[in-house]
Amino acid sequence: MRSHAEHAAVVAELVLPLLEDLALRAPELIPIDDRALSGRVAAHDIAAALALPPFDNSQMDGYAVRTADFTGAPPFALTVGPTAAAGDPPFMCPPGVACPVMTGAAVPFGADAVIPIEQADPPRFGRLHRPTGTPLPLASPEETVAFAEAPSAGAFVRAQGSDHRPGAPLLRAGTRLRPTSIGLLASAGISTVPVRLRPRVLLLSTGDEVTAPGEPLGPGRIYDANAPMLAAALREAGADVTTRRVADRPEALRACIEAAGTHDLLVTSGGISAGAFEVVRDAFGGDSDAAHSTGDISFTGIAMQPGGPQGAGSIVVDGRRLVTLCFPGNPVSSAISAELFLLPLLRAYAGAPAHGERSTAVLAHDADSPEHKHQVRRGRFLDDGTVALTPPSSHLLADLARAELLAHIPIGVAHLAAGSPIEIQRFDV
Repeated sequence: MRSHAEHAAVVAELVLPLLEDLALRAPELIPIDDRALSGRVAAHDIAAALALPPFDNSQMDGYAVRTADFTGAPPFALTVGPTAAAGDPPFMCPPGVACPVMTGAAVPFGADAVIPIEQADPPRFGRLHRPTGTPLPLASPEETVAFAEAPSAGAFVRAQGSDHRPGAPLLRAGTRLRPTSIGLLASAGISTVPVRLRPRVLLLSTGDEVTAPGEPLGPGRIYDANAPMLAAALREAGADVTTRRVADRPEALRACIEAAGTHDLLVTSGGISAGAFEVVRDAFGGDSDAAHSTGDISFTGIAMQPGGPQGAGSIVVDGRRLVTLCFPGNPVSSAISAELFLLPLLRAYAGAPAHGERSTAVLAHDADSPEHKHQVRRGRFLDDGTVALTPPSSHLLADLARAELLAHIPIGVAHLAAGSPIEIQRFDV
């Protein structure tokens, strides 16, 4: 019987080469303003020849000046020149002239500093006029503005290239595209972004007892929680997911896979335990007594509660090898299997935040665990910061939905007393 760590290594050995191959394929191209772009991953380094900002521009509404004009004792009086508004092409600011400049406007040539309007005398703009030709018209000699202090060169000037140097990467390959990084690319004039292909997952929820939510619920049947739950988790981790429900007939399962089209990964829930109608195990030709191979799929029990039955390997569909992971059917078992074995790999490929980093907390009460298994319990934080665990049963989906964390009780530990340290994974970090 494998440990959960050994099974995680088996899954990684199957899934990581698939993801590495996807990363090397021709990227998908998505327009910069497409809502589907957010959350995708840059397929390669993205650079731009454009400097950011592309020209010296003003950080403030004020006056563009030459620092060389500030000689002698204050106050310093300069003639008011033409105005630079945002979007105007730059023009020359002659010596002895202070040119009104608006935030974001190009700093006139010759000027090397901006003085905010609040520091001018008068502290407001008078009559403004725009440059209309060459030579540039200036205000009449009596239109002046005074300053109490000399500015430093570069004051309130956003220098060309101060945010990004031409040719340097804007984003590195593997970067997850957030709204801010999309804004950066747009500011460099990039209209289409190459992103990594998403893994295509075929998700099969098995069982004669499962019914699609919203359909009439017959006697002895239950609504299917696994398909919506696992599909949401896989999509949140960056996968494209196709969902199917399959009855407990091996030929139906095989036909569903063959008819589903091209996928990279097959995930099943249910049908791999020790019962008489284990459709996944039967479809791939195995039994559940021990770890064994069914072609390229291995079914085994692992020393974990919940989530003991597991399957992993690959099948061939239309000449293509399809990586296959088989999770148990109880909802909590299926969710925890996905969280421990598959979702971290998908999140890493998608550049997503690493959920479930492990830390240590204090247990609020006694807890028992089967000594020969690694038990994964659900829990929440109490007001005093200690952790309370819910019961271990694998059908308690309401407890999982309300949980703030997973708690791990390792193999060899049968009892933990209140106040003991316990390893946890938080869902919110």
